[in-house]
Amino acid sequence: MPSISLRPVKRLKRSTGPAVGGKKPRRPKRTGWRRLIPTWRMTLLGFVCALLLGVGLFALGIALVKVPDANATAVAQSNTWLYSDGSVITRTGQTNRQNVTLDKVSPAAQHAALAAEDRNFYNEGAVNVQGLVRAAFNTAKGEGTQGGSTITQQYVKNTYLNQKQSISRKVQELFIAVKVDATESKDDILAGYLNTSYYGRGAYGIQAAAQAYFGLDASALNPAQGAYLATLLNAPSAYDVATATPAGKQNAVNRWNYVMDGMVKENWLSADERAKAAFPDVKDPQPNPGLSGQAGYLVDAATQYLTSNGIINETELAKGGYTIKLSIDPARQQALQDSVQAQLHDTLNPDKRKKDAAAQAGAASVDPKTGAVVALYGGVDYVKHYVDNATRRDYQAGSTFKAIALAAAFENNAKTQDGRTVTPRTVYDGTSGRKVRGGKGTPYAPPNEGDKSYGQISLQQATDWSVNSAFAQLAQDTGLQKVKDTGIALGLPANTPGLDPVPSIPLGAATPSVLDMAGVYAALDNGGKQITPWMVQSVDREGEAVQLPAHKTTQAISTDTANQVTSMLQGVVSDPGGTGWRAKALGRPVAGKTGTTDDQKSVWFVGYTPELVTSVALFGQDPGTGAQVSLSGVGGIDGAAGGQYPAQIWTSYMKAALKGQPVSDFATPADDAGDAGATDLPTAPSTPTGTPSTGPTGGASTPPNDGTGWSGNNGTGGGATTAPTTQPTTRPTTRPTTRPTPTGQPTTPPTTQPTTQPTTQPTGGTDTGTGTNTGAAAGN
Repeated sequence: MPSISLRPVKRLKRSTGPAVGGKKPRRPKRTGWRRLIPTWRMTLLGFVCALLLGVGLFALGIALVKVPDANATAVAQSNTWLYSDGSVITRTGQTNRQNVTLDKVSPAAQHAALAAEDRNFYNEGAVNVQGLVRAAFNTAKGEGTQGGSTITQQYVKNTYLNQKQSISRKVQELFIAVKVDATESKDDILAGYLNTSYYGRGAYGIQAAAQAYFGLDASALNPAQGAYLATLLNAPSAYDVATATPAGKQNAVNRWNYVMDGMVKENWLSADERAKAAFPDVKDPQPNPGLSGQAGYLVDAATQYLTSNGIINETELAKGGYTIKLSIDPARQQALQDSVQAQLHDTLNPDKRKKDAAAQAGAASVDPKTGAVVALYGGVDYVKHYVDNATRRDYQAGSTFKAIALAAAFENNAKTQDGRTVTPRTVYDGTSGRKVRGGKGTPYAPPNEGDKSYGQISLQQATDWSVNSAFAQLAQDTGLQKVKDTGIALGLPANTPGLDPVPSIPLGAATPSVLDMAGVYAALDNGGKQITPWMVQSVDREGEAVQLPAHKTTQAISTDTANQVTSMLQGVVSDPGGTGWRAKALGRPVAGKTGTTDDQKSVWFVGYTPELVTSVALFGQDPGTGAQVSLSGVGGIDGAAGGQYPAQIWTSYMKAALKGQPVSDFATPADDAGDAGATDLPTAPSTPTGTPSTGPTGGASTPPNDGTGWSGNNGTGGGATTAPTTQPTTRPTTRPTTRPTPTGQPTTPPTTQPTTQPTTQPTGGTDTGTGTNTGAAAGN
């Protein structure tokens, strides 16, 4: 057997060349860190899988996402405002939007919107990927949240979503935009965008904006105007050149130039037209035409009530859908409007008398038992005079404030400087310019109207004739802080301008509104129970009632005090020489007080019957500058007073408002010794030291024995140095038939309501004057 030789096999190196038989050699295994690097096959496979997954997820998203219903802002409903009987006052909200088809928008305005927001709109899809990437990159660099949305996306955001910047909302926006782009035409999307965009001034949609800024329809907009509206899309309030800051105006002009240049670049506007174009004239902001007449004032006052009391905030109210019933009685509202028209505006002629254009009337009528505002007059027309004269707080109240001083004195058991309790028969010194006693610093010495002196007069007479010097001393005897506190308790807002415990406070240096004063007098009429006036009766939205706060009743002053003040205020009307004598023509028991301020810039009459309180004022306001001016000369009358126009408006309205209702009397004060008709008089005191035997204008220096209420205390608070030797032993049973007559004072009351304005105010009953050594001017 042949022997076999065993030899070790020699290992062959792996050939890098072609394999035997044409087969490719195997690749060596990768070792170390190289094992972590994916191969190109893996990369390609991963990309394909990711792409397929993305497309699948996107397709799934498109399939699952539904285009939602349009949001509330995009289809904002109107708010419906109703009278107390359910009849419609007006509707707000829908009037700020009027959807129009694209053919009702001028091509220039369409191109301007595209130039401002999305110049490639008609040639792109729903989403501009390049814009989104750019926006994301800029945001990442810290340049703030950046836009990158197409008009389709903005339309989706306006119509179906909200304005919140979040990733989830952006994702929703992308999916819905793709779906909308696939189901709606470009023209429809552009029309929807123009109709849902907000342009400022409460204008939603391009039609409302064209009216708000230019008084035109959208179809009439030229390139310059269309470019300005497109500019507003970027920042509506900041770019409103009628109200913007200087910087805001410049930014608006810069943006307008950008839009105009973009229109040229896209061949939508020729270079020649661009060169000739100028920045357009923009109208001043105007209130909604649907709020003309008194409707706007009523809506404004009710809105202020709703928002200030936290019932509905402005944002929610702007969404619309509310039905708001007011306490306004349509019959009384119409009667108030008619009375102002007949008694004031029909007598004015601004074309012949420029002064007549300065007269601004305001009025409010309140049910004293409930606090409900039953009628309100805010001005000649809401679209002509934007400021509500019934709620403004920038004119002094004058001597209507004296009713508060009386209430403070009686409620706090005020005493004269020699310690005697103040009553309606307390005698005060009515000398014009008399220095107030008992104060600190320089004595306050207000003049009476016309610098007229009345000598020694009762507090009742001082009330009837609105004598400043007597009331300045009364407030000092009561305590200035107590006068202020009583005003607040009766309903004046604590932050009322000018409501400060200074010597002029009883003369009306404060500036409450007409509605505020109606509320104060309503408390007097309601036995001292204070209820803040209100005018919203009910609110509901889509059938669901909105909870309203309860109307709180507070016993501000005692019933006896309220009744005593009411009794005294009746003398202002019943006294033939009282400053409110015209209101006697109502033919019912009436209590009230006139007021006329320094330079006759405002005149007032606030009066009431047991059933109704009404406050009327006339304000002097320059129609051009808005500055406060004197009312003297309005209606061709030299001088102005609360007993003139305001009292006549009041009487005319109250006749209509109370027509057919039974006549009732005021409650009698528990101590009717304060009756304005006190007739049992004490022996006349001797002439006080320093008091002239006769007043400079015929005012009595000693109490005349004429049944005018001369009795009671005659202490130093009234300027007398000795008290009367006797007091009356019986209470009066009747009111006087005559009163002492200062110079020019009429001796008999009018038998009928005057149909025309008098040429002069009875001089004994005029209630004008001044009252300041504190920087606050007010008069009788």
